[in-house]
Amino acid sequence: MFEPAQKVGVAVSGGADSVCLLHVLRELAPQWDLRLSVLHLDHGLRGEESRQDAEFVRALADRLGLPLSLRETSVAQSPDNLEQAARYARLAFFRETIASGAAKRVATGHTRSDQAETVLFRFLRGSGTAGLAGIRPVTSEGIVRPLIEVERCEVRQFLVNRGIAWRDDSTNSSLQFARNRIRHELLPQLAREWNPAIGETLANTADWALAEEAWWDAEIDRLASEHFTTSHDAIVLRADVLAALPLAVARRLVRRAMELAKGDLRGIDFGHIASVMDLARSTEGHGRLQAPGLDIFRSFEWLRFGQPGAGGLESRNYRLPLAVPGTVRVPGADLAISLELIDKSGPLVSPDWVYNGCLDWQRLSGSLELRNWRPGDQYQPAGYSGQEKIKTLFQQARIPLWERRHWPVVTDGPSIVWARRFGPAAGLAAEQDAKVILKIREDAV
Repeated sequence: MFEPAQKVGVAVSGGADSVCLLHVLRELAPQWDLRLSVLHLDHGLRGEESRQDAEFVRALADRLGLPLSLRETSVAQSPDNLEQAARYARLAFFRETIASGAAKRVATGHTRSDQAETVLFRFLRGSGTAGLAGIRPVTSEGIVRPLIEVERCEVRQFLVNRGIAWRDDSTNSSLQFARNRIRHELLPQLAREWNPAIGETLANTADWALAEEAWWDAEIDRLASEHFTTSHDAIVLRADVLAALPLAVARRLVRRAMELAKGDLRGIDFGHIASVMDLARSTEGHGRLQAPGLDIFRSFEWLRFGQPGAGGLESRNYRLPLAVPGTVRVPGADLAISLELIDKSGPLVSPDWVYNGCLDWQRLSGSLELRNWRPGDQYQPAGYSGQEKIKTLFQQARIPLWERRHWPVVTDGPSIVWARRFGPAAGLAAEQDAKVILKIREDAV
């Protein structure tokens, strides 16, 4: 959890668990030369009681000779329920503290009793084994829980034995909050009627699940690097590959894709993952579904996980003048279009040039533009017997729907003279007698 000489922010609410944590770390700090500070967040929910908590923590920090970082916030207006809003506010405070360099670690007072409550709470909400792993002792962000192997009753005994005062949060007894109902009603009932050691059983479940999750995380990291393609904050993978994987692996890979595309897994449940699996197995060429904060497309053999709103018409359409020679970055795509003039004094080196984007410069007006494909666009590519809708060419080439949004075409006046992948227009493609050739090249950026 700690390294020698680290700066550690200790989250102290004033309650028994966090006050115990602060005293324990202060006693242990000299062994590792830890430099402690105190963090306190006033959620603004209990009026004068909250202010008294803040003053209690301030006085405690002063008495122990530790610097204090105190922040006030209001979570009452959050669209989330109060428990979630308060938790997100605390996490944001801790992350900012670490990001600012004020601390390398933030220690919180979660106990083994909290672990048991968390596991039961998440089970009742339908969490998989990732959720049943409960509260992580150490997170990748730098949040640590030194008391996670200690029962709440042991914390109280530690404080009583040393005559250390703490403050009780009045909301901890309110049955308005789900966690309090689990703590004060459900767990005692389960202990009385089913398993006297229910708390220990649930905490052991978390230990078991955490070890399994550590293995799965490494395995899914490996599979994600093998199968995921990232493009403009979206994750793309093959539907057929996903559908062929063992279900346990496929579900976790979907979950990881959702997390990477969205930034978190808030609001994502088993039903959303099952719907993605149904989409991957579907025999239909195209499909779409939405989950909280996610827009998920199936097109041909590809699945795309992205955030809603990306690729709308307002950000999709573009029209740019082309300088010859020159290079233009295609808006909304990891692609640049380069144009080069070649003065040809002899015969073409290879007829393949016709299909690599070369146009006869002398047959063009010279007023070229680059724009994205629009519905209804059509032209006759070199080698075709007649006009083709570009949409038809997309279908023949199995171009996924999301790739079409910014698909570049080059126009000369009202006419399309070149399209990505499909090449120059018939009648304008460079032939053996062309004197000056316009070569159009696609470059990944």
